[in-house]
Amino acid sequence: MDCSARIKVGCCGFCHARKHYFSRFRLVEVQQSFYKLPKVETGLRWRKEAPADFEFTVKAWQVITHPATSPTYRKAGIDIAPGSEDRYGFFAPTEEVHRAWELTRRFAEALEAKVVVFQCPPSFRETRQNIDNLRRFFKSEARGFLRVWEPRGGWAEDTIKALCQELDLIHCVDPMVSESVHGRPAYFRLHGGTRYRHQYSEEELMRLRDKIGTDDAYVLFNNLNMYNDALTFDRLVKEGAGNGR
Repeated sequence: MDCSARIKVGCCGFCHARKHYFSRFRLVEVQQSFYKLPKVETGLRWRKEAPADFEFTVKAWQVITHPATSPTYRKAGIDIAPGSEDRYGFFAPTEEVHRAWELTRRFAEALEAKVVVFQCPPSFRETRQNIDNLRRFFKSEARGFLRVWEPRGGWAEDTIKALCQELDLIHCVDPMVSESVHGRPAYFRLHGGTRYRHQYSEEELMRLRDKIGTDDAYVLFNNLNMYNDALTFDRLVKEGAGNGR
């Protein structure tokens, strides 16, 4: 079996002009959708511009996952009415979060995306309220997609595994830092380890390729050198497939 077809490689965001990016990769994780959702018409246009075999994954709008106090709200120019801050983020059971998912869903469908990524801030910690919110959200929302969850608030592995099994979530990690405890296909986001500026060596990327083996996996680079690192990793995957790995 061609392992390169089972390991999909790309970047978190268009790090070059789309036409150039489409000529180099067959996968991208859309980042604009986290900050401020593009219009559905934009998603339809991108889908039309991309090759037929190109795949988009979508990072869910921050209104679902991040609190209104997050600096990324200000960066995106999202205005929150005073006194309503607790109605945003952390998968809260509110109309604001529900509407944010509906808008994310429409954009993802315009791209014909199969995967939606829910990246949580470090402040989303393992509390009873957050677990209840997570359960309520995923039992009622985001059906019809592969739901990828990237917790970053020091959650216990046993809790992550139990929730992913219960709610049919894929546990996303940086595979150079930790192990995913549940979900197929695997979904990896490489952040440069502890340093966003880190450029992965070919030896590091070869170890990653061998670690993944023949498993189905999405591998997205999210470091400063993401474009070159993704190109190198994609080449190594294809060379490994050619050598019968």
